[in-house]
Amino acid sequence: MKNKYSSVLFSSACLPPVEYFIYLVNSDKIWIENFETYHKQTYRSRYSIYGANGKLTLSIPVTKISGHNTCIKDIKISYLQNWQNIHWKSIESAYNSSPYFLFYRDELFPFFDKKFNFLIEYNHRILELLMELIGIKKEVNYTTDFQKRPLNIIDLRNKISPKNKISSFNFKPYHQVFENKSGFIPNLSIIDLLFNEGPNTENILIIDYLTNGKFEI
Repeated sequence: MKNKYSSVLFSSACLPPVEYFIYLVNSDKIWIENFETYHKQTYRSRYSIYGANGKLTLSIPVTKISGHNTCIKDIKISYLQNWQNIHWKSIESAYNSSPYFLFYRDELFPFFDKKFNFLIEYNHRILELLMELIGIKKEVNYTTDFQKRPLNIIDLRNKISPKNKISSFNFKPYHQVFENKSGFIPNLSIIDLLFNEGPNTENILIIDYLTNGKFEI
């Protein structure tokens, strides 16, 4: 088996993509950044699923108390619009006929019903749940200050981003509900893999790692 990563630093992420979990499941020590400046249009507050018309990106609306310089830990979730209902209906429509949606739906629904004050709390809690559902038994550590260039750690805070191309990745195809219409779409939110593959999710993440080796960082 190829060597795992040692310590890896991730950004906080909402329903992270498969790529995020490939690194996470194959890392010995996991760190999540709590003190960086919030970046919009990233996985910190958005995720993508496979809808009837192809890739569908959903975003959590937020309030930045200090404008563009707001720390991620201070970002509040906005409820001026009923985004939770919109997101959940989109997820139901996309995955209601997937093999494992009914198996996991009751675990995930509270995140689209209960109101969380801060985005980082929402992201932390849903990450812990996703790891539990997948069967990833690892401790998650959270930073206590911000370091622009941390030492002795693999920094993925801005590497895993919807703005970055992932053509170098060779994602293992798996069954997707609408693949007959639009083909296989890689690197969607981890819930796409979970709803379609269920207990086999962790195995696929490991196979993706073994197939690609240590990804370029």
